[in-house]
This record gives sequence, structure tokens and C-alpha cells, in this order.
Amino acid sequence: MGLHSDLDRQIDKLRRCELITEDEVHMLCIMARDVLMEEGNVHCVSSPVTICGDIHGQYYDLMELFEIGGDVPHRPYLFLGDYVDRGFYSVETFLLLLALKVRYPDRMILIRGNHESRQITQVYGFYDECLKKYGSAHVWHLCADVFDYLPLGAMIDNEVLCVHGGLSPNLHTVDDIRAIERKVEVPHKGLMCDLLWSDPEETAERWAASPRGAGFLFGAQAVDEFTSSNNVSMICRAHQLVMEGFKWHFNKRVLTIWSAPNYCYRCGNVASLFEFEGMASTPRYHFKMFTEAPAECRGDPARPAAPEYFL
Repeated sequence: MGLHSDLDRQIDKLRRCELITEDEVHMLCIMARDVLMEEGNVHCVSSPVTICGDIHGQYYDLMELFEIGGDVPHRPYLFLGDYVDRGFYSVETFLLLLALKVRYPDRMILIRGNHESRQITQVYGFYDECLKKYGSAHVWHLCADVFDYLPLGAMIDNEVLCVHGGLSPNLHTVDDIRAIERKVEVPHKGLMCDLLWSDPEETAERWAASPRGAGFLFGAQAVDEFTSSNNVSMICRAHQLVMEGFKWHFNKRVLTIWSAPNYCYRCGNVASLFEFEGMASTPRYHFKMFTEAPAECRGDPARPAAPEYFL
């Protein structure tokens, strides 16, 4: 009772975009690691579930997402990673999602994105934000330790594989993902790296080099081979800015979801949620589109823009 009341108080505070104390962050991260440790590399999820793409520290747009998608725990959510960096409120965004995960572990599923990484967050904003808001790097270290415990994917109803990025030449079966030692910093190459960094490419037959410098571009034949040999109906991923909020690839066998509207406060894109109700004989789903939170609801502080790389 006391644990839940403490968490509820922290969640209420974070919902007002207010920081919790460093000691509270410490305890929250310990509890989160304990919860995540019990989840496999590929977390099993049952439909119905709402699937969300990148958030990137856009806290007030996350509030818009919950407004249109329904609140936790009334609606189960699966977030596909990239909670931090680029936006102004990565700390509040990640801590709120983490607190909701600890409070409602079966209704809030979080998997790892390529930005849940020590190296990336030191370049694209999260490290500096922790330093500014807490006066030291201690909170960043605590959160970075939690990154290592996040699952690398999820499987919905044993038919829909969800990862942040995409496929890999080293990925032959879903069990290959289950065999990864995930509690490490994201490596520069190999299967774990590819799952978080790869992108679909219509012009690629199977595999091509990625302009990101990590992961691969994967084509229709690579998708065919993986889905048919693993009895997977669809692959759902995030990782790429989509101006329309979502994009189908390869005859609706791969779906990209993007959930950060007006990305970086300048891209002008809309965002989406993917409400997946199950497969049955045919997939049952619908999209909910949303735009950035109204100006009167947000308070974007001025700060230097983060360095550029492929959006």
C-alpha cells in the first residue's frame, strides 16, 4: 500500500511536468530494474494493445497521446523506444513512463530504442538535460543502467513482432533475439545493434548498407524469408520520421509508427497511435492521428539545437 501510494504521488507530480527528487529517481530505477529483469528479450503481449513510436522527450505531446489514446491502466500500451533526446523534457518523459511501468507492469510495455544508449544520449541532449536539472550526472547514470534492462522486442499474440528498428542479416529466428545478452551498452554492430538501427527500404532486394552508419537497410525478400520461416504475420517498428504519422511497407507486412508530432518542434509532421485489436482471419486495427500540444499547454525552454543526424 505504501509503495503504491509513493508511486502514485510521483506519477501525479510527473504528470504536472515536475521533477521528483534524486533519491526518488534512485529508488524508482531500482524498482524498474527488478520489474524489467523478469521480462524476456522478446516480451509476450496479448491484444488489444496500443502501439506507440518515438517520443523523444516531447513531454506535452506525450500528454496529447494519452488524451487521445486513453490513460494507463485503462488502456494497455506498448512503446517502441526512443523516449529521450532532442525534445526539451526527456527527463520528465522517461521518468513518467518508467513510473507507470513499475506501477502497472502489465499495462505499460517499454522496449529499447537506439537512443536508450549511453553514447547517443551524451550527444543528443539527455545527458546535458540531466546535468542541468539535477546538477550532476547521477540521474543520467541511473537511467542509463535501466536502459540496459529494457527488452529488445515484443511479440503480440505470437504473430506480430515489434522492434525499434528492424531486421538483421544475423536474425534467422525469433529465438536468436531471445539468446542475446541484452544487459549491455548497445554495440556498434551485430544483431542487437541491427534490431535498434535498421530501416526498411523498398529498393533493396535483401540487404544494403545503411546511411545511418549502423544497422542495415532491409528489403522485401529479407522480410519474406523472416516472416515465413517464423510464422510472423507483420513487423511493427518505429525509428523513422514519417510525415503522415505511419507508413506501410512491403504490402503491409512492415509498419512504421511515429508518435512525436512536429518532431524537434520544427518538422511539421503529424503523429499516430496504432490500436491493434488482434489478427483472427485478418488483422483488426485502426490508427489515431494527433498533432502537437497547443502552444498554451507547453513551455518550450530555449536551448541550443542538438547536432543533426538522419531523422
